[in-house]
Amino acid sequence: MPTLRSGYIIVGAYADKVRRVAFAQLKDSVKEGVLKSSDIAYHVGQLNRVLYKILVEDLKLGKGDVVRISIDYEVRQSSIEWKFDTLKIEAFRRIPDEEVANVLSKVRTEVKAVIEAAIQFTMEKLGETEDGDVVYVMKLGDREVGAFIATLVDEDIVFVKKGAAIEPTPMIIEKLRISCEGKPVDEAIKSNIDKFTSSARYVGYSEAAKVIELVKKRVGVEYKVEKLEEVEE
Repeated sequence: MPTLRSGYIIVGAYADKVRRVAFAQLKDSVKEGVLKSSDIAYHVGQLNRVLYKILVEDLKLGKGDVVRISIDYEVRQSSIEWKFDTLKIEAFRRIPDEEVANVLSKVRTEVKAVIEAAIQFTMEKLGETEDGDVVYVMKLGDREVGAFIATLVDEDIVFVKKGAAIEPTPMIIEKLRISCEGKPVDEAIKSNIDKFTSSARYVGYSEAAKVIELVKKRVGVEYKVEKLEEVEE
């Protein structure tokens, strides 16, 4: 059974490293037609959502903390089955091994719910462009993790042109139609923000960060793409 291993990696870069390792390991499956690149991206996105819950939400590791992740998997037609009972995480911060083991044990029983649950993004209006589009930032708790640009097509439809988030797994959202159903624009978007996850395209960190940079520039806000460094073995 193949195993995905991240090597030593800072928490801020784990999602991108997991994605790159998966694509490298599964390139033959793509060539043979067993998997499409979009299948790999989708299933890696699911894995990264689970890892985000463990590393950031439960263990509360910082972006600069170092981890090493491994998990076995099986490849089926158009699918990757992650063996979550084999998931191992080493956290290189002063966290007792018992605490890490307890969190892993708990999350293993919640994997299905974590993957299926809508990501609880909140949003705040950042500003308006010269042509009337509105730019919003996306947050997870008090952390700003993304941005998107939207336009009111008519009184009933809001069109999310493009946006991206870098947490819990890098993703791009584009060409999303939202029905207002008589609600104000901000309220309509807030009540449909779960659709951002279901319509997302899972990408690498740099690609998502560049979209955020471009979106924010539309209202004159500079966003510096943070370079994430790997840790040498």
